[in-house]
Amino acid sequence: GLMRFLKVEHAVAAPGALIGASNFFELAVATAIALFGPESGAALATVVGVLVEVPVMLSVCAACNRTRHWFSFQTAG
Repeated sequence: GLMRFLKVEHAVAAPGALIGASNFFELAVATAIALFGPESGAALATVVGVLVEVPVMLSVCAACNRTRHWFSFQTAG
């Protein structure tokens, strides 16, 4: 995607994808609890969203490893 177009090296692009995929989950939980209370459906939904984060992040890691060849424009060494 964008990182490849910008010719960002894989060692930077992969962590960038992970950070982009995981930002603001904790903030979403805190906001939902503050606005709707801990017993609300919104709070439950955001907590479940955080629980889903781990498998999603593992999938992103696998995708980063599978697309390493996209960054072949880099010189070795």
